[in-house]
Amino acid sequence: MNKLLSVHLLWLLVLFAPAHSIAQIQPIDKDTANVLPADTVLPGQKNPFTDAQRLEASNSRFLKRAVIPSAALVGAGILTIQGRGLISSFDTRDVRNRHFPNFSTEADDFIMLAPLVGLYGFNLISSQNRHELGRQTLLLGLSGVLASAVVWPVKGLTNIDRPNGKPHAFPSGHTTYAFTIATFMDKEFRHKSPWISVASYGIAGATGVMRVLNNAHWMADVLAGAGVGIISVNTVYWVHAKLTQGGGLNTTFVPVLLPGGAKGMAFTLAF
Repeated sequence: MNKLLSVHLLWLLVLFAPAHSIAQIQPIDKDTANVLPADTVLPGQKNPFTDAQRLEASNSRFLKRAVIPSAALVGAGILTIQGRGLISSFDTRDVRNRHFPNFSTEADDFIMLAPLVGLYGFNLISSQNRHELGRQTLLLGLSGVLASAVVWPVKGLTNIDRPNGKPHAFPSGHTTYAFTIATFMDKEFRHKSPWISVASYGIAGATGVMRVLNNAHWMADVLAGAGVGIISVNTVYWVHAKLTQGGGLNTTFVPVLLPGGAKGMAFTLAF
């Protein structure tokens, strides 16, 4: 639990470290994700959009590429909690106890952070990264904070014991953060090489498997954690695209007369 709390607090450090980059996020008038010129480079961005990145603010794309897959993973986790489902969490625990009864490693506490070494390494040796380092760190920090805001309350509400008897099993925090980092790497570097995405998701998957083999989590915890991590990053990038690409996020201020004759201002937000 202490290790997880340390990782949880790390997201806050990641978020607030590049505070100067927050001020750089400024909406760009008129243009939308579909009409931005191919050579457009927005504030905080290192290179022009790829075709996929130009559609980042699309609601339908967000639904198909992020919401549905994440909901499927979380749903699978809920349906396999403890003894539920065709292949339940109890079934996978029995397989673990039968074939890997003495498995024990602490690698799952650290391996999920491995892609971050690649993140900052790529920034040093490559000019093809999607965003500048400050913007990358901001997006990663926001994704981690959003994931934490989901995971920790749900752990308390569900109050499910782990296979080893310890509390707060569902969902898996390690797996959530592992898939948060993997999805972030996919967003930032897929255009550079799909193998970066494959390796990052492979590490995230290995983290989840080790949590089960370590008897620290049920299969359901891992499935739900993966879904939370994926949707957290995609939500941050989707909102970021609407804010920075312009047009997709529309704000209106309208003067209004309040009861009693006081003057006021109405604010509307639409996308």
